[in-house]
Formats: sequence, structure tokens, C-alpha cells
Amino acid sequence: MTVITRGVDMVLRLVITIAFAVLVACVVWQVVSRYVLQSPSTVTDEMARFLFIWVALLGGAYTFGQRRHLAIDLLPVITTGILRLLVNVGIIAAIALFAGVVMVYGGLDLVSRTLETQQVSPALRLPMGLVYIAIPFSGLCILYYCLTFLADLFRTGRGPNEQEGTASVGGPLD
Repeated sequence: MTVITRGVDMVLRLVITIAFAVLVACVVWQVVSRYVLQSPSTVTDEMARFLFIWVALLGGAYTFGQRRHLAIDLLPVITTGILRLLVNVGIIAAIALFAGVVMVYGGLDLVSRTLETQQVSPALRLPMGLVYIAIPFSGLCILYYCLTFLADLFRTGRGPNEQEGTASVGGPLD
């Protein structure tokens, strides 16, 4: 499963990096066109909004997969043994339930409804379903990571909030 996980990580990193680079270019052009050329670009404004949605959702899924998401780990820290295992299984199950029901099921419903009504964006004339597809796609990535966390939990005992190795003394920039 680690080969697949590395592949999923690589694809997410690539998509996020490209989307972020295009997002920055759109915002820079928006500023230049508005303040230097005195003619704001509506296309780059809308594109930046849509790219921000994709970067945020895919970035959240990627961050979760790297075990660097925001977590309140009070219960896993104060429990031991089988109770700690059950708490970690419960955490993974809650995340998987949210990702499956809200993001995948609800996101696919949203995508299908917007595609059925043929809703398009005002400036780019893109079907809004293409913008919203980021929700179920991110949910599927989170579900995949939940499965890998569950397998890792039973194989090594490492919970979804636990980093590999020990923490650095100074911080992330040292």
C-alpha cells in the first residue's frame, strides 16, 4: 500500500503545486490589470476563486495524509492499550464517515445537480460541476488515507495523529 500512497501523494502534490502557481499568476495579473492598466480582468478573478477552492480542498486532503492536520489528541494521549486502539479507530471512523457522507456522497449529489441544471460560471462559462468535483475527489483521497491509517494502526499501533519518528527539538524551521 505504500507504493500506492506515494503515488497518491505525488499526484496531490503535483496538482496542488500547479494549481497554486496558476492561482498566484492569476492574482498577480488581477492586481496589474486593475491598478496599472485600469481595466480589471474578470476571467482571472473567477479563475483565482475556483483555484483557491481546489487548493484548499486538495491541500486539506494532502495534509491529512501527511498526518499534519489540526488534531485534538487528548484522548489518544491519556489512554493506553486496547482503549487507545479503540479511541484511534473511533477517530478514523469519524473522519471516514464525514468524508464519505458529506464530501463524497453530498459532493457527488451537488456535482450531479449542477451538471443537470447546466449551471455555468459567469466569466469562464465553465460548468460549475467541474469546480465542485473537488469536494468528492478530496473526500475520496481522505477515505483512502483513512484506510491506510487503519492498516497502519493495526500493523504498528501508530494512530492517525502520531508522526513517524521523534519531534525536532527547536521546531519545523530548525
